[in-house]
Amino acid sequence: MSSAVESSARGYKNANVLITGGLGFIGSTLAIALVKAGARVTIVDALIPNYGGNLFNIESVKNKVEVIYTDIRNAHLMNELVKHRDYIFNFAGTLSHVDSVIDPFTDLDINCRAQLSLLEACRQFNPKVKILFAGTRNQYGRAQYLPVDEAHPQVPIDINGINNIAGESYHLLYYTLHGIKATSLRLSNTYGPRHQMRHSRQGVLNWFIRQALDHETITLYGTGGQVRDTVYVDDVVRAFLLSGLCPKVWGKAFNIGAEPIDLKSFVQKVVRTAHAGRIVVGRFPPDRKKIEIGDYIADWSLAQRTFGWKPKVPFEKGIQKTIEYYRSYRTHYWNRLK
Repeated sequence: MSSAVESSARGYKNANVLITGGLGFIGSTLAIALVKAGARVTIVDALIPNYGGNLFNIESVKNKVEVIYTDIRNAHLMNELVKHRDYIFNFAGTLSHVDSVIDPFTDLDINCRAQLSLLEACRQFNPKVKILFAGTRNQYGRAQYLPVDEAHPQVPIDINGINNIAGESYHLLYYTLHGIKATSLRLSNTYGPRHQMRHSRQGVLNWFIRQALDHETITLYGTGGQVRDTVYVDDVVRAFLLSGLCPKVWGKAFNIGAEPIDLKSFVQKVVRTAHAGRIVVGRFPPDRKKIEIGDYIADWSLAQRTFGWKPKVPFEKGIQKTIEYYRSYRTHYWNRLK
């Protein structure tokens, strides 16, 4: 955990915090930072297979957090869990673009209906709570111009993107209608420790790192020249921490991005750092081609102007820290999805 993250978390001392999806990648990293800052942290996670939750993610603070094993679709229990919270960091949701096309109703149920149910629970039982929602760059679809700012049209190319727009819109609308303090951070491609490594359906950047560490051939589809924002997880956690303490964010959405790099250069850096793996370029499988967005670069200047955030972890350092983490703890992440 970087000193910048720890510094950003100090304002949460003694805060009563609920983190949905808190055993996942970003939620668990945030939980550790909040515990170190002296917050009282409760995690809600259903540990749905293949969704990314992992108890080992909170190993260093497991005796300092309360973990509730339930689905946010459990409206009766969520009505109780939102009470008396100062903050809710809302990471619970499905992430896979491919899975959303295969099983659209599960994506709809978790990313829309459950989000609305959570907001209703807050309206009825804790209207003073502050809610920070994890949006996604996938809401924009294919970029019509670069860099993509928050005014860019949202034209998703998969079910997941549409449902994330709805989930975010519910949060922002509840601020307008009911005064529920809610904001959304639209996240770019995030990499780093504690991401699930069983399959590639929740982000290829971390999967490339696994393939390199396994001395495998890494296949890049198309030309490999597609540009992505690459954001280290500590920088994403800092964005949530800083925004939650800023009174200017409520009812608004913000892009969170960092260093744009083409996928081939990203993988080349991973291979050089890991001293393992090799790269080939191949054709897109039909299911991936349909949801390929092309280049994406986020304009995150609104976040910088509003709550003083900017990425701090250099790409090279982030890759090194990620590789070191998985080399140390791979047995807790490395069982492949059958």
